[in-house]
Amino acid sequence: MPSPATAPPPPASLKRIVAASLIGTTIEWYDFFLYGSAAALVFNKLFFPDSDPLVGTLLSFLTYAVGFAARPLGALVFGHYGDRLGRKKLLVLSLLLMGGATFAIGLLPTHATIGTAAPVLLTVLRLVQGFALGGEWGGAVLLVSEHGDARRRGFWASWPQTGAPAGQLLATGVLSLLTAVLSDAAFADWGWRIPFLLSGVLVIVGLWIRLSVDESPVFKQALAQAEARTAERSQDAEKLPLVAVLRHHWRDVLVAMGARMAENISYYVITAFILVYATTSAGVSKQTALNAVLIASAVHFAVIPAWGALSDRVGRRPVYLVGAAGVGLWMFPFFSLVDTGGFGNLIVAVTVGLVLHGAMYAPQAAFFSEMFATRMRYSGASIGAQFASVAAGAPAPLIATALLADHGSSTPIALYVIAAALLTVLAVAVAEETRHRDLAGVAPLAETDAGRAAAGAEDARTV
Repeated sequence: MPSPATAPPPPASLKRIVAASLIGTTIEWYDFFLYGSAAALVFNKLFFPDSDPLVGTLLSFLTYAVGFAARPLGALVFGHYGDRLGRKKLLVLSLLLMGGATFAIGLLPTHATIGTAAPVLLTVLRLVQGFALGGEWGGAVLLVSEHGDARRRGFWASWPQTGAPAGQLLATGVLSLLTAVLSDAAFADWGWRIPFLLSGVLVIVGLWIRLSVDESPVFKQALAQAEARTAERSQDAEKLPLVAVLRHHWRDVLVAMGARMAENISYYVITAFILVYATTSAGVSKQTALNAVLIASAVHFAVIPAWGALSDRVGRRPVYLVGAAGVGLWMFPFFSLVDTGGFGNLIVAVTVGLVLHGAMYAPQAAFFSEMFATRMRYSGASIGAQFASVAAGAPAPLIATALLADHGSSTPIALYVIAAALLTVLAVAVAEETRHRDLAGVAPLAETDAGRAAAGAEDARTV
């Protein structure tokens, strides 16, 4: 018999919670991916005009990578306060920060107007984007994971994950439409600003939906228990979720970081770097490359919940391992198809890559959530996910572009992704299966020396 905190909410309530997480996450990823696409297409000319075209692209991707560097800081700050104050409040703040920074990029003067101050301001706004997104992911997936039916947690928690392809779909769709109806000169002059300014409208919609949902019942129960203990004695550990995570869950953090390597690197190679590679090496037009990513992102969106549901049946690890191994094996066929320059082959290359990526991304939300105790879950999941992004997604387009510039071949890029896939396979292979864990049954932070000694296993491994 489930406790009140773990009993699944009414279907209408759960769907509203899923919608709030999905729409907010879609907007945040729209903002983040919009920058990546613009970095590949126009920012090299607008903010680094004195550079060689490929060097300009490298510098543009460097500002793109800066956003990832800020994500661990966002994970630390949002995780700390999300574990103390709740998931909902921090999700509202992350949406405001991300939307405000993206809107400001749309108003930013270019190098031709204010000189070197332009790329500096661009970098600052990118840092704000990264900081906000570092706190967004953990809160969004936890809000659903802690509300949902434990038997279908993988399925429901995968829906916030569809915010990534939905955001990619929205960002690429808007850019594709603009490049189709505007000349290259008009798009570079003013057209690129439209999708950034559109973020302001999207944020208003996202806030209205997010403010309508309730806080996680699992978190409210854990908070009440913590306050009761605090009334009896000083509880410094409860006030420092980060310390508790690093003390009791450091192995889980390392597993999460390893699991993210192939997932993160492959995604940005397939969706961001491909816009550079296809247009410079394969002779594909910007419009064609964008359309291929657009179609593949729609398929990606559709398969993520299916992979999440499968993880409820067979476990998180088997599904994750299929994705990691599949992405590694697909890299050489991927570039071979892109090199043909055919639109159909380009669609197949990107679509298959994203379907395999979805096998990692879909169970990731439930997998990471189930690793950590409630009062340090936001911190633990966010730290594991976002610290990995600094070594994985942040430099991925930059490294891929540099390898292309040095070797003029896709072979070292494929080997780079394969190495990441091997690391992820190793990390997931040594991890414990988490499918049957009860999120509400996870013990709170240990209060005694004996309890702390056993804290590594405190999150009751089975329902």
